[in-house]
Amino acid sequence: MKSFIVFGCGRFGSTVATTLAELGNDVLAIDVDFDKVQSISDEVTAAVQCDVLDENATKDLGLKNFDIAVVAIGTNLEAAIMATIISKEAGIDYIVAKANGLRHGSILEKVGAHKIIYPEIDMGFKVAHNLTSNNILDYIQLSPDFSIAEIKVVPEWINKSIDEVQFRKLYNVTILGIESQEKLEISPSSKRVLLKDDILVLLGSTTDIQKIEKM
Repeated sequence: MKSFIVFGCGRFGSTVATTLAELGNDVLAIDVDFDKVQSISDEVTAAVQCDVLDENATKDLGLKNFDIAVVAIGTNLEAAIMATIISKEAGIDYIVAKANGLRHGSILEKVGAHKIIYPEIDMGFKVAHNLTSNNILDYIQLSPDFSIAEIKVVPEWINKSIDEVQFRKLYNVTILGIESQEKLEISPSSKRVLLKDDILVLLGSTTDIQKIEKM
């Protein structure tokens, strides 16, 4: 179990906070809007109304006690920057920040965020891949060079084992898992025979994943 502080209780922040709490973590949710704080108070460990631009107010948050900070303030760049800075100054090990655009993200990264999340950009990326490929069900770009994709078994792979398909040799991708009948097999055996309704979780370079998209 880890301890999280989530700055911002909008749609994105509240979803992150409540999901983290459901997974058994300690979560402190913060927002300047009292109504948003109230709406989430029963679903997290604690919820506090606080203006991160008020230095006196943030002193009482006990930031040094948290493992991870999530800065989910999307509309007020000044507040997002301050939340990132005070989290860094408190010595929080890992800071994740939401950004509305690349410039926004670059600023947050410079003031201390370890990871920048672009919800709208990421969603647009996923939707574009889903619309242009009959095979891709989900797509996560880990970096400009590497991606993870959930892909349907293409017809030429059906009833062949992983060994027979030669994923590493022919496609240069790794099978992380196989979803079958709502169950996930992690690191499946190379002898595992692929079935029509299987969904493969693949890791590979973005270029190689895109080649499979076009099959």
